Amino acid sequence: MDSEFLEQAFIQPPQADGPQAGRARMLMPAPVGIAGTGIDNPEPDLLARMDADHVFMMGDNPALPPMPARPTLLDFLKHRMQGITIRHLLTSATKALEDGRDETIVMACLLHDISNGCLIRSDHGYWGAQMLAPYVSEEVAWAVQYHQCLRYVADEAEGYAYPESYNRFFGPDYVPPDYIRKDAEFARTHRWYGTARAVTLYDIYFFDDSPTPDPDIFADIIGRNFRNPEEGLGFDGSPVAHMWRTAIWPNNLL
Repeated sequence: MDSEFLEQAFIQPPQADGPQAGRARMLMPAPVGIAGTGIDNPEPDLLARMDADHVFMMGDNPALPPMPARPTLLDFLKHRMQGITIRHLLTSATKALEDGRDETIVMACLLHDISNGCLIRSDHGYWGAQMLAPYVSEEVAWAVQYHQCLRYVADEAEGYAYPESYNRFFGPDYVPPDYIRKDAEFARTHRWYGTARAVTLYDIYFFDDSPTPDPDIFADIIGRNFRNPEEGLGFDGSPVAHMWRTAIWPNNLL
């Protein structure tokens, strides 16, 4: 791998303090992030650079905003979401709120793409539902999961058309895989279909230039509908705590 690219992309200069102070810290990209891209795996080159002055990234990355010791959902929304995703989530939830939707739908809109913004994009509805399940109602988690498949299925009675943007994203001949079509068929007869369908209605597919809403406007709704653990997300021993810790320290080697 080109040495200059390696330095710019995967090696941070030494920091003045912290447990790895005085050493350059190397970032190993997640395999899922580079598979199929044609980018060479930098692991052999990074391993070859290990010496007294080069270590692998563990703990807080100074390139990211620091997280409190006991992080809440609002902390993740403010400090670990990619800009385009947090704008999307806050705008979707704001539109649902302005339309007088109940708090279950507002919460589902606020959280439907949380995996996209801080963890992984592929099968983001399923990942998002799993990481949220211990902390939200079963209905919210269900809507987050099934909005993914329902995006591909038009429902004229509910005012939802197949997004023209998807024709541009994927091509006009794209056909979703079997599991998506089967899950959409199942969702259409479920008692919470309307909740997941509402998410798709507020799931805007392109973004205007309006300012990003302030996450704090949802503080009260989150307080009533999200169970922030006393220990902080990632440290409560739940079956999904590791997913939140991964978002706190996304650059840890191990």
